[in-house]
Amino acid sequence: MTETPNADTPATGSADPAPPAAPAGPAGPAGPAGPIVSVVGPGEGETVLLGTTRMRILEDGGTTGHRLGIAESVIAPRTPGPPQHRHAGHDEGFYIVSGSVRFTIGDQQHDAVAGTLVVVPPGAPHTFANVRDEPAVMLSTFTPDPYVRYFRELRDLHAGSETVTPEAQLRLMHRYATEPADAPAPGPS
Repeated sequence: MTETPNADTPATGSADPAPPAAPAGPAGPAGPAGPIVSVVGPGEGETVLLGTTRMRILEDGGTTGHRLGIAESVIAPRTPGPPQHRHAGHDEGFYIVSGSVRFTIGDQQHDAVAGTLVVVPPGAPHTFANVRDEPAVMLSTFTPDPYVRYFRELRDLHAGSETVTPEAQLRLMHRYATEPADAPAPGPS
């Protein structure tokens, strides 16, 4: 697979995420003819492989003044999700395009089928998994967008030559104001 980063995004994450650039105005970055409009066609965008999940970054915040990031994820059958966790720095939305995704919110499970929207505010413990025998496709939103960089760094962490320790993964999560659900709630970033 090839990776095609959005115009103002590096193909790999950095060790220390930089703060988002200030927007050019209320509508985001502007070009000579006004605000820049992003059109990402089928097969375009940056591909991030995370185990058996293929994520396609559709908007990394470069067009939205870093207010919004959007990704499409294709989750292979019988793929467990991340450990239950919570975010302090952003809202996360999940729209199921096809298949079914099981969300665990605290101790409650919800099987979200195509057409379902799940919105997770900061502080809510959550995880998701594909427990079925067919792939699932979902769109995810991140408001604001810095969490898109988390996925790039997670990919890079696992692509390194060393074995990834749980401590390394926790350090990465912490840099993005994310903690395991059984840890004290993280403060604002």
